[in-house]
Amino acid sequence: MIDELGAVLRSIRGGVDVLGAWSAATEREIRAEPFQRDVEFLRALLPWMEIMARYFDAEVEGLEHVPKRGPVLLVGNHSGGVLTPDTTALFAAWYRHFGFERPLVGLAFDAAFGIPGFRTLMRKIGEMPASRRNAAKALAEGLPVLVYPGGDHEVFRPWTERNRIDFNGRTGFVELALRARVPVVPVVSHGGHHSTVVLTRGEWIGRWFGVERVRARGFPLALQFPWGISTVALPGIPLPAKITVRVLPPMRWSSHPRRAADDPAIVGRCFEEITGVMQATLTALAGERPYPVLSRLASITPFQGNGAPPVTRRRPVRQRGQAARRRGVV
Repeated sequence: MIDELGAVLRSIRGGVDVLGAWSAATEREIRAEPFQRDVEFLRALLPWMEIMARYFDAEVEGLEHVPKRGPVLLVGNHSGGVLTPDTTALFAAWYRHFGFERPLVGLAFDAAFGIPGFRTLMRKIGEMPASRRNAAKALAEGLPVLVYPGGDHEVFRPWTERNRIDFNGRTGFVELALRARVPVVPVVSHGGHHSTVVLTRGEWIGRWFGVERVRARGFPLALQFPWGISTVALPGIPLPAKITVRVLPPMRWSSHPRRAADDPAIVGRCFEEITGVMQATLTALAGERPYPVLSRLASITPFQGNGAPPVTRRRPVRQRGQAARRRGVV
């Protein structure tokens, strides 16, 4: 049966060379000017980002830990498949907190820039192809940079690994931070990977299709509504999972000299430190809210049953400390 499926895949691959065209577009785009942010476009898009965040009743905590000025490297775990709803929630909260005068530059999967229309959207909101050169340039210009070291490996991890930080051993961000001597702020999200049920990264399917031409390794499959078991290239309607994004205090790496970036032992220790802190935080968030989909459904249901009182609705993408201060609670 495997041989028969392989023959089908090869026949599909031998037809219109979609991957070839996609690869060519990707290679062309990653050489383009990386900074193409459009503030007016972003300003108009922000309400729609808020609507998406509201669908997930997203909360973003701890933005006060981010330095108010200067370069900073934000390091996040990547979840939710193609739609990555926690990233949308973070962007919306960022601009509500800092305003448009402090742009957030995101590093994104190269192949995404080979998709017409989608690449324009990503460019305008401040995303650019993920590379050390682009990241170093943005940091040198004093900009905050958001990086997801796990990339497509982590964002398409199976649902059974939803509460796991998985950067696949990629330490480039540590070397970048040590060499640039910038604050490193961990950003941990929970709930996004409950919004879609990824079944497999599909690495063996990816090999049949030759997806390495678009700098990918797999052909992920997910259980999606309304498509059932399907490719993530055809996104379904995400489950309404409660999303929490927790921004942590900066890592204390400033004591290391620039040359530490070339020391594998120091890089390894820093990598273990930040992934350990992030895993502990994700585990804690999973313990606080083990069933994000049920939590979100309960928040829009008048009564929980068994005589329980209604769930108090929380404002979307709010910052807890800031909201409390406005109310005079703290």
